[in-house]
Amino acid sequence: MLIVTGGAGFIGSNIVKELNNIGRTDIIVVDDLTQGEKFLNISDLKIHDYMDKDDFIEKLKNNHFDLKYIEAVFHEGACSDTTEWNGRFMMENNYEYSKSIFLKSIERNFQFIYASSASVYGDNTVFYEQEKNEKTLNVYAFSKLLFDNFVRRYLGKIKNQTAGLRYFNVYGPREFHKKTMASVAWHFYNQIKNDGVCRLFEGIDGYEDGGQKRDFVYVKDAVDVNIWLFKNPQISGIFNVGTGLAQTFNDVANAVIKYMGKGKIEYVGFPDHLKGRYQSYTQADITNLRKAGYSKEFKNVSHGVKDYLDTINAHKAS
Repeated sequence: MLIVTGGAGFIGSNIVKELNNIGRTDIIVVDDLTQGEKFLNISDLKIHDYMDKDDFIEKLKNNHFDLKYIEAVFHEGACSDTTEWNGRFMMENNYEYSKSIFLKSIERNFQFIYASSASVYGDNTVFYEQEKNEKTLNVYAFSKLLFDNFVRRYLGKIKNQTAGLRYFNVYGPREFHKKTMASVAWHFYNQIKNDGVCRLFEGIDGYEDGGQKRDFVYVKDAVDVNIWLFKNPQISGIFNVGTGLAQTFNDVANAVIKYMGKGKIEYVGFPDHLKGRYQSYTQADITNLRKAGYSKEFKNVSHGVKDYLDTINAHKAS
């Protein structure tokens, strides 16, 4: 049995889809469907069961279902809103919840592959998995880094696979429900579709208008790393998941404009509430992932955006 927490969310539902593609349907999706429209992310997928996130953690802690049948947990569930400042909620939802699953994975010896975040690097310019490079700018990033550090104390001392994936800026299908936290590719597509103009931030931190750089990684590539780890349970560690290439927000906008054959860019003032809490540059150092044996290439923005928008149009056509 496989469990995907956050399985009705963005990356989680894409993991479920790929597990289906490799013949696995013995999947329990764990999520919170208070935002009911998220069901659309799993309505076309084959799963064994669905479980609310609160019910799941209670049953896990109290051994209310047979843990010996759990092969692996893909832990994608979390509050990923970087503008959420309720620290008590964030720590319970992201940190304590993750600890409970992780400690049970050690006890019951199942694979534990979990979502971390590139936000742990803050405004540093070196993105290599070392504590000296880590600096959190918001409580979301703090919750992720604290859990990474908790895991680090166990790595090399436990038998079961434990792998943390520091996702950089992931974009792609099944993110519609994320609203303001959806990728800029999704927002640019909808802005151009609605009024022909995509809106980017003016320059800040020495960058020109729309010139801030991020490592934009296509969700299918991020999922492929998850599946590769699942197939290689001897590999543990904390790994960056990105392309290794920083590209500008202008690059993303121009890729969307090119695909749609219309549209223009407009620059808007940088929000005051994000100043000092915003990553203007990220670029994954994927040396450790390559050393571990992952060899596939990652799509750049032009190829990833094309595949993404092809998927959107194919869905509409069906």
